[in-house]
Amino acid sequence: MTITQQQIVEALTHVRYPGTGNDIVSSGMLQQTSIRIEGNSVSFSIVFDKPNDPFAKSVVKAAEQAILTYVDEQVDIKGKVEAIVKEVPKPQPTAILPNVKNIIAVSSGKGGVGKSTVSSNLAIALAGLGYKVGLLDADIHGPSMPKMFGLEKERPFIEEIDGKNVITPIERYGVKMLSMGFFVDPDQALVWRGSMASNALKQMITDATWGELDYFVMDLPPGTGDIHLTLVQTLGITGAIVVTTPQDVALADARKGINMFMGDKVNVPVLGLVENMAWFTPAELPENKYYIFGKDGGLKLAQELGVPLLGQMPLVQSIREGGDAGKPIAADESSITGQAFRDLAIKVVERVDFRNASFEATKKVEMVR
Repeated sequence: MTITQQQIVEALTHVRYPGTGNDIVSSGMLQQTSIRIEGNSVSFSIVFDKPNDPFAKSVVKAAEQAILTYVDEQVDIKGKVEAIVKEVPKPQPTAILPNVKNIIAVSSGKGGVGKSTVSSNLAIALAGLGYKVGLLDADIHGPSMPKMFGLEKERPFIEEIDGKNVITPIERYGVKMLSMGFFVDPDQALVWRGSMASNALKQMITDATWGELDYFVMDLPPGTGDIHLTLVQTLGITGAIVVTTPQDVALADARKGINMFMGDKVNVPVLGLVENMAWFTPAELPENKYYIFGKDGGLKLAQELGVPLLGQMPLVQSIREGGDAGKPIAADESSITGQAFRDLAIKVVERVDFRNASFEATKKVEMVR
């Protein structure tokens, strides 16, 4: 007895699924790739949309009978028809910021090292290089960007798009920016539990019209805490920049921050280290360098941990004055310090390009309870 696959298929056109009245071949329920013929033994699978289909047993029995009736009553078919469930592809998670190419987290192990100064001037310098840049002040409890950009009295617009209220970032110096400082009284302390702060941060990320961006710079709060965990759970961060000053107490905390990002649970690439306040240069003696916080501490830490040193930024009075006056020094490309931040931005672009060419995209951290 010779049995062909065509005989099997034609026989099963006589089997109808009671739920629709259609035969199992034309409706695609017969998994034709599963048909196996070995002598007079035949086996195949029938696909059902859901587990525990009420008609599964009767359809399987009808399929067995159809083979015996339309092919040959000697076919070994009993118990060899398998009912399987259709595999439904899992929905792929939608990117939170689908039009943002690179997300950069600027972090520091401790406060007071100039992290916000580096973040703001880096964002402006990147915009000065012709990139589309967004800046998120993620330091929920101590937002400083509104003052540094001279926007303390500004309030973002909230508009309705497709039935959803969204926030329009404020733009200055070519940078789109949002900060919790826009939504609270600057003279009042912001006392929030961790979950409240995390939810507010998520809203500024997901409910804002950031549009197309080449770089989305996030100024993180100092240390390692709830906000950092929220961000790595919400976004696939391209890379982190850690800011430190040269003295030992700052370097110890910077080491912890770098280890947090590079750890197995977070696994965010560290683009490099910025040594801020590397030396003091007085305006009247621009050629002089005074290492008041120690010399090359950031350089030595970068070498020790095997991460690039992106730049050594001087402690210059004009940088502080620019931040206090709402005119970050990077906006003045003709100044020496403005050029220093431009050089930093170029280094960051190079590191991001290298990172993207060498490694897969960072996945957001999935927490398992």
